[in-house]
Amino acid sequence: MSENENQSLLTAVVRNDAFKVTVLFAAIWVLFYALSAFLEYPTYGVVATLRRVTFLAAVYGIAVLALNIQWGYTGLFNIGVAGFMAVGAYTTVILSADPGGVPPGLGLPLPVGVLGGILAAVVIGLVAALPALRLDADYLAIVTVAFSEIIRLTLNSPVLIDITGGASGFDNLPTSPVQTLLLTDPGSIISEPTALGSFVFGLGEPLDLTRIVMINIVYTLGVLVVLLLVYLLLERAGKSPFGRVLKAIREDEVAAQSLGKNTQSFKVRAFALGCGLMGLAGILWYAMGPRASVVPTNFRPELTFYIFIALIIGGAGSNTGSIIGGAVFASLLYEAPPILSDVIVKLLADYNVALPSAPDNVVTTVASGDPLAVVAFLLANIDTLRFMFMGALLVLLVQYKPDGILGDRTETAAAVPLSEDSRPADTTTGGETDE
Repeated sequence: MSENENQSLLTAVVRNDAFKVTVLFAAIWVLFYALSAFLEYPTYGVVATLRRVTFLAAVYGIAVLALNIQWGYTGLFNIGVAGFMAVGAYTTVILSADPGGVPPGLGLPLPVGVLGGILAAVVIGLVAALPALRLDADYLAIVTVAFSEIIRLTLNSPVLIDITGGASGFDNLPTSPVQTLLLTDPGSIISEPTALGSFVFGLGEPLDLTRIVMINIVYTLGVLVVLLLVYLLLERAGKSPFGRVLKAIREDEVAAQSLGKNTQSFKVRAFALGCGLMGLAGILWYAMGPRASVVPTNFRPELTFYIFIALIIGGAGSNTGSIIGGAVFASLLYEAPPILSDVIVKLLADYNVALPSAPDNVVTTVASGDPLAVVAFLLANIDTLRFMFMGALLVLLVQYKPDGILGDRTETAAAVPLSEDSRPADTTTGGETDE
């Protein structure tokens, strides 16, 4: 193989989307492993940290892909993502939870509950889309964020406390599907394992990983598989005639209409598809996840804000960019700051530097004139500062990098390669054409 061929092969590998995502996840794992090791976490703590980062990257990736089909492909500005995630999660637990619990569920099989949650999100999306999509982008954004808040406040209402649990949320959650696979009694973590469970738990024994940790790892691997399937679905949809029409609507809806396309129908279908996937993300994250918790406060507007930041980071219009943006946001912007705070505290302790008590406010901090007081104040308010930094980052991205990491590349809509060297040779002229 010649040097030029080697360079071409290397270039093709580097540009490959799977390679980019693999390298990104590997870099994230290395970073968090190094931080965990520096903080001297026990083995199960290191594994749990890596698992949590991977899980958040995966569920954010699914939610961002769902938003990408609406905003990135079709140009529909939906700021009600959290509301549709809530519909999916609540519908699933209501359908599949124990009828004897509080609040009572219907006791249907979990697959039925998951399918019901996705369909409920689709139906609610259609209810919102039919009137809202007749409006311009700015008004669509207002309608969707209002719709999301209506959903959250309705779930929070004491009138529905016997159905949704009200402000306390739905405590009667269905059993995790992973526990059903690995344990003979899914409701008891100490019950005898199944044959598959014995194999899985045995893998964790050399590292002293508990059953809970192994169950969470298996669940996270399942979410990664779902992420891959959603990605492949949307990639296929994006290269189909349906996807090409959506991109045409995004660029110029009037031009698409002039070609005889019913743009309203395409927008409704794209909006419903995105809402269904948002419902799926809510189900995987809150209804069945390692820290399953279905309460109205999980679905506040900032969740939508986070997902938009992730999409902008990766690049609107790119499915691979959506996964990359979700992983970068979940790891570097959401999970890393609290761990870095612990790293700073440990570094100061290693050098025998004692931090004073954190001042109550900024004025007191500045007035003290003590650099250590400033550090203590910043570390004590890391969550607030993280939120402020995300807002500042969003402004900077919109101003200086609106296309994100991959949004500015050419996304071919055709299902077949269109490059010159991929065309069949002209056999009548020996493979040459007249210029």
